[in-house]
Amino acid sequence: MVDYRIELVFVPVSDVDRARAFYGDTLGWPVDHDQTVSDELRFVQVTPPGSACSIAFGVGISDMAPGSLRALQVVVSSADEALADLRGRGVECSDIADLAWGRFIYFADPDGNSWAVQELPDYAANAG
Repeated sequence: MVDYRIELVFVPVSDVDRARAFYGDTLGWPVDHDQTVSDELRFVQVTPPGSACSIAFGVGISDMAPGSLRALQVVVSSADEALADLRGRGVECSDIADLAWGRFIYFADPDGNSWAVQELPDYAANAG
């Protein structure tokens, strides 16, 4: 069986500089690339800390409507720490939602692309 790893997810935005500032400066996620090829093509790649998958946005790389991406999800070891980090960075986000399948925090980028931050439950501790 061939391993298929998700490497890159395109996030549709209306303002590349504003998105770069949100993901890179506000969230503090490393900006891996910011390449302007021409007025019609710019590519920005950002990788959440600890993730093997990056996001990309820009000009001329996607025909999706800005803000149309829903339910992008990242996993963290502690929802409490993630909530403190997000709020400390000025990100408008939900309180923690405690569900049977994890603890979740929700936020959106300036275009409305929505994100979920999940702390996975400790299934081993609950199996008994």
